[in-house]
Amino acid sequence: MTDPGRWVRRHRARPGAPRLACLPHAGGGASSYQGWGRGLAPGVEVLAVQYPGREDRFDEPPAPSIEALADEITAALPVTRERPLVLFGHSMGAVVAFEVARRIERACPGGLARLCVSGRPAPHAARASAVHLLSDDALVQDLRALEGTSDAVLDSADFRSLFLPAIRDDYRLIETYRPEPGARISSPVTTFCGTDDPHVRPGEMLRWSEVTDGEFSSRVFAGGHFYLHERLTEVVADMARILGVAHGCEVPSA
Repeated sequence: MTDPGRWVRRHRARPGAPRLACLPHAGGGASSYQGWGRGLAPGVEVLAVQYPGREDRFDEPPAPSIEALADEITAALPVTRERPLVLFGHSMGAVVAFEVARRIERACPGGLARLCVSGRPAPHAARASAVHLLSDDALVQDLRALEGTSDAVLDSADFRSLFLPAIRDDYRLIETYRPEPGARISSPVTTFCGTDDPHVRPGEMLRWSEVTDGEFSSRVFAGGHFYLHERLTEVVADMARILGVAHGCEVPSA
């Protein structure tokens, strides 16, 4: 049975506040959304998902597939019609969020308010890649191009021995994922992207409109693949507007 306490890190909110569940990028953990929790709570209940194999779940084996990961996350999230969730997923997390959204709609119609996806092409439009099969040096080069990790960390022997295997495994998950043909959702979808993301252009994000029967909208921010860290205050303020809450909190620097 899935233990929600292992999977979800909760930033408390006022009773009845909107719920936002955030899913990290490849190699990322729940801590990557700490700034969101500080910026949105207590007006929003921020639920940051913790994948196995990182941070306080470092010793656990990785998920065998995106689908298995989505199954566990869906079971761990508080899904109700009375307080429907908004999902936000960045990069690999966008695909995981899409699969979670599909499962929520099947298990609890009305339990999903909106899917927000960031920095990743739509599942049916993603280009084939096999970075997870490359050498450590080539994998590090890919990470360097994304500009989300400092050169000092990427050059560290400790980083390569401790964290590169987990990142490689996340790349395996996303690169071997094959969406179910015709997979779609009925909930609204909003996309987010950086102007200079080397992995996906803003125009490519528009193809997410093809997987929803609901409303579609798109946001673009100045920055690269990790624009959401570079533009944290702007992104969190935009999420507050999407969630329909006032944004008056100071967002600390990432």
